[in-house]
Amino acid sequence: MSDERIGALRAIAHPARVRMLSLLTGTAMSAAEVARELGLTHANASYHLRVLAEAGEIVVDGEEKVRGGVAKRYRYPHELQARAAQAPPGRRSSREERLLHLRAVAAELERRTAVEVPGGWLSDLEGWVDPDAWDRARALLREASDLLHDANRPPRTEGTVHVSFTAITLPLEDR
Repeated sequence: MSDERIGALRAIAHPARVRMLSLLTGTAMSAAEVARELGLTHANASYHLRVLAEAGEIVVDGEEKVRGGVAKRYRYPHELQARAAQAPPGRRSSREERLLHLRAVAAELERRTAVEVPGGWLSDLEGWVDPDAWDRARALLREASDLLHDANRPPRTEGTVHVSFTAITLPLEDR
């Protein structure tokens, strides 16, 4: 595994950084805004944002003048990440990398579900389905993911609801 890939995995291994990726989907935010939303110090948020940016997980999406200085606004480029997941096998993450990423996301999902809020839904299946049904289900999940990512707004925007959406599809081999 390359040093670059190891750095990217380390970048998302921290729970605050996983939350930042979700928070920065669809909206650019400054370190101060991220700090307020996640209950972190400004210095801590800035550090974690720099780690994510250096690993290529987020991008600088503009700057703004604040009290005589300049604040960077960061964004998670979900559309680029989605395309990377569909890359040819030689350009995709290794199995080990995908498992490490999944563990980080699983820990975040555990945090999100710790507080029971009505209206959630969980579905799980390991089964055998018609290839057309499989292709259609994956297309619908991709469409739902794109819809929600593109509709995401800054935290606490009037008229919005706070949601969590996680989808994973895995073709399985016969055992």
